[in-house]
Amino acid sequence: MNRNPLIPFLLIAVFGLGLMFFLSLEGIDNAEEMASEEEAAEEGGGETAEGGEFDPEGHYQSSCIGCHGSSYEGGAGPSLVGVGEKLSPEEIQDILVNGKGSMPPGLVPQENAEAMAAWVAEIK
Repeated sequence: MNRNPLIPFLLIAVFGLGLMFFLSLEGIDNAEEMASEEEAAEEGGGETAEGGEFDPEGHYQSSCIGCHGSSYEGGAGPSLVGVGEKLSPEEIQDILVNGKGSMPPGLVPQENAEAMAAWVAEIK
């Protein structure tokens, strides 16, 4: 008995199309959840510690680590080790707010820039 090779192909195709349809519906639900989480984060104004205050280290982990490295050693961005000895906290705050070189402006919200600059200045 010769089997028709078209039958397994059709079964796989139908299963694949059904799976794609199901996953696309699942993705729509997840997209709505992610959008609501993003809106809530934007309303919060940055990373916060448990007490509701701005957490400079948490903000660094979420926004800065990609360029400055996990040990502040640099990478795409300059090393932050000893930057407090080279620049004043006011200069660091100006760079955080306005950007400099390849660093874009506005990565730290204006109201949290002073706390972030003080934290960066203390990195040894």
